[in-house]
Amino acid sequence: MIIVAIVLSFVGLGFLCWLLFTLAVKALPFFAAVTAGFAAYHSGAGEIGAILIGLIAGAVTLAAGQIVIATVRSPFLRAAIALLFAAPAAVAGYHAALGLAQIGVQAEFWQRVFALFGAIAVGGTAWMRTALSASTDTGQGDAAGSKSPLSLASAAKDG
Repeated sequence: MIIVAIVLSFVGLGFLCWLLFTLAVKALPFFAAVTAGFAAYHSGAGEIGAILIGLIAGAVTLAAGQIVIATVRSPFLRAAIALLFAAPAAVAGYHAALGLAQIGVQAEFWQRVFALFGAIAVGGTAWMRTALSASTDTGQGDAAGSKSPLSLASAAKDG
C-alpha cells in the first residue's frame, strides 16, 4: 500500500510540474485577469461582474499578445513581447520552486539557489514558447506581406 502511495505522489508531482510549465506562458494574462477582476470588485461590480471582467481582461491580454507575436516581423520586437510574457512566468517559477525547495531542503541558501534555477527554467520555457509560437515561415504571402488564413490552414493540414 505504501508503494502505491509513493508512486502516486511522484505521478502527482510530475503532473504539477507539467502543469507549471504548460501554464507559465499564460502568467501575464492571468495576472491581468486577477488585477482587473479585483479592480472591478472593489469598484462595486459585484462577484459576477468581477469574474466576467477578469475573464475578458485575461482573454484580451492573451489574444493581443498572440496577435502581436504573429504579425510583428522584427525578431527584436517579437523577443521583447515574449519577454513581457516571460517575466511573470519567471516570478511564478521562482515561487513555485521555492515552495518545493522548502519542503525538502534545510539550508535557506540552497532553497534560494533551487528557486533561482526554477525561475530560469520556467521563464526560459515561457519565453521560448511565446517567441516561437508564431511561424517563422517566409513563404509567399499577399502584397502586404501577410499570409492568408486559408494558406496557413492548408499548410497545417498538409503537415
